[in-house]
Amino acid sequence: VQLVESGGGLVQPGGSLRLSCAASGFPFSIYVMSWYRQAPGKEREFVARISSGGGSTQYADSVKGRFTISRDNTKNTVALQMNSLKPGDTAVYYCNGWTIGFDYWGQGTQVTVSS
Repeated sequence: VQLVESGGGLVQPGGSLRLSCAASGFPFSIYVMSWYRQAPGKEREFVARISSGGGSTQYADSVKGRFTISRDNTKNTVALQMNSLKPGDTAVYYCNGWTIGFDYWGQGTQVTVSS
């Protein structure tokens, strides 16, 4: 099982980044996929979630209207489009795949929002 995040980096406030997570080793299309983040000195927090079929999404209030989660079940990928980034969005972002009895995490990708 692998979840490999990419797309992180340094961006100025107000800028955009697109994170991607490539999944392998499990039946991706039946898993709920999510993004979480962890800032220095803070606990990991929920960012966004998308249902197995892609028809339902949920967002943390702090990112609603700025971030968009999407998935491609033909390519086993999930993405997080992040717009209007703020310094408070600085964190390591983790991809998560969940179904009953199974819970997988990627290694994370660093996002730094700073001028």
